[in-house]
Amino acid sequence: MRRKGVSYAKFGYIFTFPFVLAFLIFSLYPILYTAVIGFTDMQGLIPKPIHFLDNPFQNFKDLLFDNVSFRKSLINTGLLWIINFIPQIALALLLTAWFTNKRLNIKGQGAFKVLLYMPNIITAGTIAVLFSSLFAYPMGPMNSLFELMGWSDAPIFFLQDKTTARGIVAFIQFWMWYGNTMIILVAGVMGINPALFESAAIDGANGFQTFFRITLPSLRTILLFTLITSMIGGLTMFDIPQLFLAGGPDDSTLTTSMFIYGQAFKGSYMYNRAAAASMIMFVIAAVLSSLVFYLMRDRDAEKLKKAEKTYRKAAKASAAREV
Repeated sequence: MRRKGVSYAKFGYIFTFPFVLAFLIFSLYPILYTAVIGFTDMQGLIPKPIHFLDNPFQNFKDLLFDNVSFRKSLINTGLLWIINFIPQIALALLLTAWFTNKRLNIKGQGAFKVLLYMPNIITAGTIAVLFSSLFAYPMGPMNSLFELMGWSDAPIFFLQDKTTARGIVAFIQFWMWYGNTMIILVAGVMGINPALFESAAIDGANGFQTFFRITLPSLRTILLFTLITSMIGGLTMFDIPQLFLAGGPDDSTLTTSMFIYGQAFKGSYMYNRAAAASMIMFVIAAVLSSLVFYLMRDRDAEKLKKAEKTYRKAAKASAAREV
């Protein structure tokens, strides 16, 4: 029982202190330190005094205007994310509609969900080895299948062609994450008031009308979360391209995270340039997230707020005239 006159607020601060301390040491400090060294000449393994550049934005300028690899990595990252996210969200929505449809009443949903989610829990190294074996040259399951079906007379070097290499990496990302997206969307649908679906059924709405007029609008917040997290995950894509193709062929699967890693921990150890690239990606992620929030805002709620403000102003003006 709570005792009168005793403040329990201090216990909240005590329990949150370990997280706050860990966040300050392992998250906030590295972020701020990275931001600072982006304006310096810091590079090399041997510690030496750090000097701020005469032109503080020189590292950023060099990356954006003079570094071809960085610009290529930006293009690759955006392209790989778009190619895998569009079919990912489409299939996840289709499966969500299938699993949550009361009329179909799918049996064994738990087993299906586990099987579809399973690729997400397999380690990236295992998946890289699996797909390297599938698309091996000259002898591999895919080459054998193409030969059996008569689609190719000679073995195809899938991993040395830019288009197929990008397609395979995008497919792997799609295959790994569509199950996770589906689980999130199904959970969102389960949180919708059942009375809405019952009312739609009574009014004679079919499955398509119910899904597009009730389910999707009600999932606005969940879709926003999915889009933001997927976009940030796509911008930081590293493990599959690195372990599977190491950015090849000809940097066609080089992502920005791989570029940052290469600048910081390979060759000349240019920490300043890697930090500048990280800050550029941070700005891009922030701008895109803000744009997504703006485009997916609740316009009806916004109109209601504007109407309330207009009504209050009119009421105040009317009261002022009466005085």
